[in-house]
Amino acid sequence: MPKKEVIDAKAKRVEAVTEQFNNATTAIVVNYRGLNVAEVTDLRKQLRDAGVSFSVIKNNIAVRASKEAGYEELGDLFKGPTAVAFSDEDPIAPAKVLKHFADNTDAVEIKGGILENKIATLQEIDEFASLPSRDESISILASMLQSPVRKFAIAVKAVAEKGDGDAA
Repeated sequence: MPKKEVIDAKAKRVEAVTEQFNNATTAIVVNYRGLNVAEVTDLRKQLRDAGVSFSVIKNNIAVRASKEAGYEELGDLFKGPTAVAFSDEDPIAPAKVLKHFADNTDAVEIKGGILENKIATLQEIDEFASLPSRDESISILASMLQSPVRKFAIAVKAVAEKGDGDAA
């Protein structure tokens, strides 16, 4: 029979992972079997740079935590070597980084996850990964807004210069 300390430690771990699920807008479950140390380090760095936390979680703890967080359907995904990428800031970042990494490496397989607090299929995750990130969206919007403002400024300047020419 397990000791009370071990049971308490596991309960705390389940509680911590449940909190990660509750706080995350996006959580992507991946199978990372076959990655070497350098590849795992590179993947973790890319995720960290995107503001995403990446955790290898024991399957029984992940199943319990996902159930407590209200994502019971995720329980079937926790088989084999499993890791979860959590993001509470940019909902697109984990999908983008993991999809790009999976496309370049046969060793990473996206199993499923949650997107904006809803269970997502692999197709939805792929579609999400193709969306521009928050920063890219802001940049696109800024350039779209800049063009009409620039044209308006040129028109105003032309009218002002024409008005100066008439006065002379």
